[in-house]
Amino acid sequence: MHVPVRWEGVYPALLTPFTADDQLDLPLFEKNLRAQLDAGVHGFIIGGSLGEASTLEPDEKIQLLNSALAVCDGKVPVLLNIAEQSTKQAIARAREAEAAGADGLMVLPPMRYPADARETVAFFTAVAEATTLPIMIYNNPYDYKIMTTVAMFEELAKYDNIQAVKESTRDLTNITRMRNAFGDRFKLLGGVDTLALEAILLGCDGWVGGLVDAFPQETMAIYDLAKAGQVAEALDIYRWFMPLLELDIHPKLVQYIKLAAQAVGIGSEHVRAPRLPLIGAEREQVLNVINTALAKRPELV
Repeated sequence: MHVPVRWEGVYPALLTPFTADDQLDLPLFEKNLRAQLDAGVHGFIIGGSLGEASTLEPDEKIQLLNSALAVCDGKVPVLLNIAEQSTKQAIARAREAEAAGADGLMVLPPMRYPADARETVAFFTAVAEATTLPIMIYNNPYDYKIMTTVAMFEELAKYDNIQAVKESTRDLTNITRMRNAFGDRFKLLGGVDTLALEAILLGCDGWVGGLVDAFPQETMAIYDLAKAGQVAEALDIYRWFMPLLELDIHPKLVQYIKLAAQAVGIGSEHVRAPRLPLIGAEREQVLNVINTALAKRPELV
C-alpha cells in the first residue's frame, strides 16, 4: 500500500552510507533515517546525487529502498531517484521501484547527453507513461546542463502523475515564473540549501535538503518557522546554518556532508570511488566549518 505523497515539507536527499570495505552500511543508514523521522521530516529521497547515485548498482538502490520502507513503516513516503543514461534504463528503474514499493519518484533528465527540449520532454514522458507512481522533476540546469522551461512543463502538465518540481535552477525568479504559469498545478520544492529560506518565502511547498542529513532538527525549525510566518526567528537559525549550507553547493558536497553527518554521530565519511575521503588542509577546513557551527549551535524551542 503506497503512502500518499503530498509534496510538502522537508524531504531529505539521503546520503548512502558505506562500510570501510565499500558495502552498503544499512544499520547506519537506518540510524540516520530514525534521526530524520524523530525531527519530523515529511518524506525521503533515496539514490540522488547526494546519495552517490552514479556509483550505485540497481540492486543496491532496491536494498536501500527496502530498508527505508521498513524503517518508515508507512509514516512518510519514500521516493527513489531515477538518474539514468538511457530512456530504456530509466523506464526499467522506474518499474523496479514501483514493484518494490516505492511511493514516488524523483526523475532527472537524461544523463551525459545535453538533450534538447523535444528530447527532454520525450524522456520525462516515457518515464511518466511507464509507471503510475507520482513524479517530481528535478530541474537543475546549473549542474546537469538541461533547463526544463515553462514551455516544456506546459507539455508535461497533461501527465497527472508528474506532480512536482525540485526547483534547483538557482534563479529565484523561476519560482514566480512557474506559479504565474501554472498556479498550483505543480508543487514546488526548493532544492538549493543556500536559497532554501528564500524559496519557501517565495511560495515553495517544500525543501529537498542536503545538510538535513546532518542537522534535521535545525532544517525542520527553519521550515516550520517560515511557514508559520515567523520569519525573523527562521532567519536567525538560517544565518547560523549558512556556512554549513554552503557545503551543499560544491562538487565535493558528498564528502563534505558525510563529514558533517559523521561529526554529529549519524553518518560516516566513507565514500565510493572515484570519490575519495577528504585529507589534509581541505578536510581540516571543512571540519573547522562544522565544529565552529557546532560550538554555536542554537537552542531550538
